[in-house]
Amino acid sequence: MKAKELRDLIDFISSTGLEEVNIETEEFKVRVKRSAEGNVQIAPAPIAAAAPVVTPAPQAAPEKAEPAENKTADTSRYVEIKSPMIGTFYQSPNPDADVFVEVGDKVSKGNTVCIIEAMKLFNEIESDVSGTIVEILVDNASPVEYDQPLFLVDPS
Repeated sequence: MKAKELRDLIDFISSTGLEEVNIETEEFKVRVKRSAEGNVQIAPAPIAAAAPVVTPAPQAAPEKAEPAENKTADTSRYVEIKSPMIGTFYQSPNPDADVFVEVGDKVSKGNTVCIIEAMKLFNEIESDVSGTIVEILVDNASPVEYDQPLFLVDPS
């Protein structure tokens, strides 16, 4: 689906009384939902046969893969906070503001932990678990995939 087609879909939903639209083809799956404030949110979901739209920089993966392999036994008790959409990960609401969370911070269920920008919409991502941030798995202002782990949280 091209950007123009997505814009047309958003305009159509905005002009109608529809609250949510789900579209699925062989190549993609997309859900467009109007929020209570009237904003339209898009949550693309990858199809197994489809190629990923955005991939992280190859340099970042090897650096983080090694420590994760060494901690495999330790990380089993941690809970991942995952990205609900494809977009760009931001740790703060704007470049001059403090980050939402840092390693060692305590979070409660429902606390905002980051923002993901998708199609010029800034979506606050809330923690779905209470605990302590153990690791931030994504660099600020980097692209993220649907269902990609963003944070590790120790729920104890």
